[in-house]
Amino acid sequence: MPATLRNRMNRNWFSLLLICSLAIIVPSCGAGSQLVGIAIQPTAETFGSSTTPVNQDTGLNVQLRALGSYIHPPVTKDITSMVTWASNTPDIATVNSTGVLTAAGLACGSALISATVTTNNSPGNISSTGALVTGYMTASVVCFSGVTLTVDFAGAGSGTVTSSPAGLSCAGTCSAGFASGTTVAITAVPSGSSTFGGWSGCDAVSSNGTVCSVTLVNNRTVTATFN
Repeated sequence: MPATLRNRMNRNWFSLLLICSLAIIVPSCGAGSQLVGIAIQPTAETFGSSTTPVNQDTGLNVQLRALGSYIHPPVTKDITSMVTWASNTPDIATVNSTGVLTAAGLACGSALISATVTTNNSPGNISSTGALVTGYMTASVVCFSGVTLTVDFAGAGSGTVTSSPAGLSCAGTCSAGFASGTTVAITAVPSGSSTFGGWSGCDAVSSNGTVCSVTLVNNRTVTATFN
């Protein structure tokens, strides 16, 4: 075989081998690397109740998860630690860098929580379609629609108060929310050498003087005196 023909055939085989190799390799270079969507779990979260003042919801929290949907081939991955978390209303709810959603205790209503991947590259830093992918969920704090009962402390002594139904349990001035029309019984217990001096502002007081009863229609304040 003439050398010229042999060289031409070798070049043709090399070209064909190169094309076949590229056909096999290129589609797989970005395999599993094209992020096309983000789903946040849970899709919605509600904090508080209509009988709880919003400031008492402060610190309630839940862990969110961000699930990324990829193609080539289709696969779902947990990308919670890879996304940028944000809240559009931080007075209602905040979200930290690890996806912990927390009620702020400053306002009620709904906040939109987002999880965003701002660059969309494969582990090998090979660009894939799109540069911004975001998922959303809704965080809500229930507005308080009840009435508030406040217990003030007076006197030089010390003690605690608790309520039935539950809500008040403190050793200093405190408040709790209850549904309108609720009758609340508040019990005073002196501490150490202190003695209980009595209630003021109650609808009724027990025969031994330690239990104050209040039926709530509007916001109310009662005073417990410890001597």
